[in-house]
Amino acid sequence: MSSLQNTPAIFKNPIVNYILFWLGVYTYFVGTVNMNYYSGYGEVLGHYIIYIGCQIIVAYTCLYVLIPRFLTPKKNVPFVLSLLLLLAFVFVIFVGYHEYYHLPKYAKPSQLPYDSRSFFWKKILDFRIFIGKSTIILTPTALLVIAKFYKEKQTYLQLNEQKKATELSALKHQLNPHFLFNTLNNLYALAINKSDETPEVIAKLSEMLDYMLYGCNNKYVPLFKEIDLIENYLALEKVRYGNRVEISFNKDIQPEAKIAPLILLTFIENAFKHGVSQELKRAFIHITITVERNLILFTIENSIAKNTSNVSKKVIGLNNVKKQLELLYLDTYSLKIKEENQSFNVDLKLPIK
Repeated sequence: MSSLQNTPAIFKNPIVNYILFWLGVYTYFVGTVNMNYYSGYGEVLGHYIIYIGCQIIVAYTCLYVLIPRFLTPKKNVPFVLSLLLLLAFVFVIFVGYHEYYHLPKYAKPSQLPYDSRSFFWKKILDFRIFIGKSTIILTPTALLVIAKFYKEKQTYLQLNEQKKATELSALKHQLNPHFLFNTLNNLYALAINKSDETPEVIAKLSEMLDYMLYGCNNKYVPLFKEIDLIENYLALEKVRYGNRVEISFNKDIQPEAKIAPLILLTFIENAFKHGVSQELKRAFIHITITVERNLILFTIENSIAKNTSNVSKKVIGLNNVKKQLELLYLDTYSLKIKEENQSFNVDLKLPIK
């Protein structure tokens, strides 16, 4: 990365890169020629300068005219016909230059007078010569098209990664504020009552905020850190709800397992928000996190208040985390959400990262 950053600015200029490319092509032609067929390097340089000229005409006409106008909108037949006409045009220029200027200039005495007109038409009408010269003339065009496609692909992937990172950041910021608001309200109530639990709540909240702000900026984090976050969260909610909720949290994990941050916490927040806060009697939340083979298995079951009808809102509230799963895990995860027997159940399977 540092070597790319230290590249002189002049080499980042597209025009400079094109000039260097064509100098490289010209040097390749001249450097690999068989000198037995030429009188000297003057003839070689003159011979291949017209090659380069024709290649440049074809390359930039294709890149900036034919491909955007015909090939990009998938007009294949007009593109092929236009390309053939372009090749025929530069072929005429190539043969005309050689037969009327270059070859007479370097012809041997035994070849004089040189019959330019006869040789010109003989070569123009020879389809095999046309195919051979067209292949050579088209080769740099193919290289430039491949390079352009690769650069556009890299730019697209970079922009897509930036878009995903921006979306994930926005989603995380949508997930956290309501939890913070509830916890601060809870802390305020404890402070008013001068509860002995106030320092403990402040400490746990501080740990959670520190992790959310600085500990989960990576795409994936160790699973045990997410579990520490969940345990702190559950401890805060126990202080808030007391005996109104029965909480069980079972875990069996591998220390090296990694997961996308804040995914699991969102489901737990949702369970408290819709399954506990609206329950007038005793509610329950059962959480299990295990690792089997290459999968993280997460299940959560929470009671549903009998007097609530917010099932649709619960599902809507999970849209953010579903978007995160789609962005980070694509189609490698499994998520099942269902309601049965006055309980709300989530079953999530994620590949270990």
